Amino acid sequence: MTTVDTMRPVHTMDRLLLGDNQFFGINHMSEERARAQAVRFQDTQSIVDVIEIALQEGVRTLMCTTHERIAEVCDRVRDDPGRFRGFRAYPCMPYAHKYANAVTEHGMLGALRSFLPDDGALDAVLRGGRSVLRKDVEGLIPLLIDAEMKMFHGIQTPVVFLQNVVVDLLLGLGFDDAFAAFDRHVRTRYGAEPGFITMNLPLLLDRLDALGISNPVVCANINAMGFRMSGGVSGYEQALAERTFRPVAMSVFASGAIAPRPALEWIHEHARVESIVFGASSRSSIASTVAITRELWGPVDAQDS
Repeated sequence: MTTVDTMRPVHTMDRLLLGDNQFFGINHMSEERARAQAVRFQDTQSIVDVIEIALQEGVRTLMCTTHERIAEVCDRVRDDPGRFRGFRAYPCMPYAHKYANAVTEHGMLGALRSFLPDDGALDAVLRGGRSVLRKDVEGLIPLLIDAEMKMFHGIQTPVVFLQNVVVDLLLGLGFDDAFAAFDRHVRTRYGAEPGFITMNLPLLLDRLDALGISNPVVCANINAMGFRMSGGVSGYEQALAERTFRPVAMSVFASGAIAPRPALEWIHEHARVESIVFGASSRSSIASTVAITRELWGPVDAQDS
């Protein structure tokens, strides 16, 4: 077992975080709605417009994948910092489809080479090659984190998440040291708070506790329906009541199956959460979610607390 140094910067997260599923045609309840969203957001400007609306309504954090289109969004933010004042991103990595496509086209080492950071690229390739040959997961993780973080240079990224597709795979394989490697590199290289996304909240908390990762940021599905909550609502309610961690709730609306007010009221009454990730694509839905959240919790922006 690897025990990590738990001294890390503590970032106060905003109550509301804008998610990005709607921008890429992801809806877990409706394929028709997903297709309509994918068509609407074919143009990067349409994504930027929604982000700007969110900022105007008080939601300043985008919790996002490392999709190529997000790199374009980051370019727009860097080009006009005044317009996007206060904006920050919470990257969620890796974006699995990107790597799968690159491996298919270029092979494993070719894919790694295409994603490596610009600084010290040759050394990174050599280290990456050795890591692949040794199957040294801990040595490879920092390289992949650096590759994913390239698109966010110059943008505030106070929390960096490991995606559930990897977290839950590592849980199943028992590769717990990979969590420690991720935690350590995010804190030391980027001065950021490491976060973990999972579909199995109780099991992940057990593993992180065993590693000595105290009070971690963990994002999981939390909603009244038990939608995509492995183990059921009661297990999550117990974890939220008894475990020490910083909960981020996603799928609170169960992909549109629960209306915003009852969904948020249930979260307020049943779940001790620090932040809520929500997907929205119009001013009215963003404004409505902000208004309900302010009514229940107070400010959505941590700086206004």
